[in-house]
Amino acid sequence: MKKLILIILMILQITSCTDITSNNEKEDPTLQEARLEIKNSNTLYWQAFSKGDPNLFINRYASDACIMAPNAASMCGKDAAKLFFQIAYDSMAVRDGKFTTTELYGMGNYVAENGLFELRDANDGIIDNGKYLVLWKKTDQGWKMYRDSFSSNNPIY
Repeated sequence: MKKLILIILMILQITSCTDITSNNEKEDPTLQEARLEIKNSNTLYWQAFSKGDPNLFINRYASDACIMAPNAASMCGKDAAKLFFQIAYDSMAVRDGKFTTTELYGMGNYVAENGLFELRDANDGIIDNGKYLVLWKKTDQGWKMYRDSFSSNNPIY
């Protein structure tokens, strides 16, 4: 019974998410600009894994960014982003993935992105999937991830 309730709640969560091209975004040029840069950044994020290039990954993050992975302390700064990439690449064997943005909202120099993720191995097998919330910050180098938080949809037991 618990599993059925959990499945129903997950379906409701997924179907209640709004599309990245909401009416509010069409009215706000900041969100339009951010949406395009975030889409491009997310593409480069996964190219970093397929090419084994941590620099592509690190450059997605602001210099003062923090990655807040589940069951771990926050990892902040460029060195932390490189370490996080190495753990995902070497220990988890992540080679590709997918982000599906479900919401984009905010104003000024900060925009929040909600979405769903999949991690894939070299054989295109799914390693993990879940949800994420990224706070993006507009910098001199464009929109960069400032706070990156995510969690798996899979049980830890």
